[in-house]
Amino acid sequence: MTTALIVCGALAREVVDIARRHGWDAEVFGVAALDHMFPARIAPHVEKRILSLRERYDRLIVVYGDCGSGGALDATLTRYGVERVAGPHCYEMFAGADFQSLMESEPGTFFLTDFLVRAFHGTVVKGLGLDQYPELRDDYFANYRRIVYLAQNPTPDLRQRAAAIAEYLNLPLQIRHTGYGLLETRLAALMNGNSSSK
Repeated sequence: MTTALIVCGALAREVVDIARRHGWDAEVFGVAALDHMFPARIAPHVEKRILSLRERYDRLIVVYGDCGSGGALDATLTRYGVERVAGPHCYEMFAGADFQSLMESEPGTFFLTDFLVRAFHGTVVKGLGLDQYPELRDDYFANYRRIVYLAQNPTPDLRQRAAAIAEYLNLPLQIRHTGYGLLETRLAALMNGNSSSK
């Protein structure tokens, strides 16, 4: 049974790797990661993918957290009977049980993933307009106290780039190698027919 995995663009590389490792009969279709800057766009853009794919695949699975959609994504998926992997966002998926303790120990934590390290300039700097108004950086990040890089496949280059981001934001950096964490566990449960949505 061929499955279409509709994934957040910030998870596409990881989901492709997970699917390959498990040998799933699945194809991956991304939705723009920049939708996170405008969460109201997430549900409509996922819906557009659903409508374009539902006649071509036996099964659809959405690989997304709620990601600030305020429940709109789940409401859309319920209308179409489409499952999604559990979790509020990818930071919780990657960090697992550690996410809550990380937030409790320091609420002012800015999280990075492999994707955000690679795409920091386009997603964060340009996305927040800091390329045009660099003086706003300190205002935007005034309440952050540290950076935690939740690393999936940390290469020396990614570690170096994470350190450069920490220097740019003038924040201390912690690196935690999480691998794919609960993202892989929950997605595998869905692919194997076990309920693990929302």
